[in-house]
Amino acid sequence: MTLLLKDPEAALDYAVDWGKEYLTSETLAGSHWQVAPVEAGGLLVTGSRFDETVASVTAAGGIAGHLYQLTNHVVLSSGLTDSRSIVLRVEKR
Repeated sequence: MTLLLKDPEAALDYAVDWGKEYLTSETLAGSHWQVAPVEAGGLLVTGSRFDETVASVTAAGGIAGHLYQLTNHVVLSSGLTDSRSIVLRVEKR
């Protein structure tokens, strides 16, 4: 898991590079992002995309002082599934 800082007024892109030292002959067939916890005024996923090896998300908002976990759930070309998480600490910068 990776811990990153984010300003509550910023909308930023984050990515998981699944191809880097992980995928060999497979590619990403699907990608979905989830935020936890879900709370009023909390972190929002405002966009997402993926290609053969990288899944990206745009996250906005969040409450200063709170931690959020952004989890990327993927389906591989073989049908197998996996997930990776990024932890964001929201701080007024």
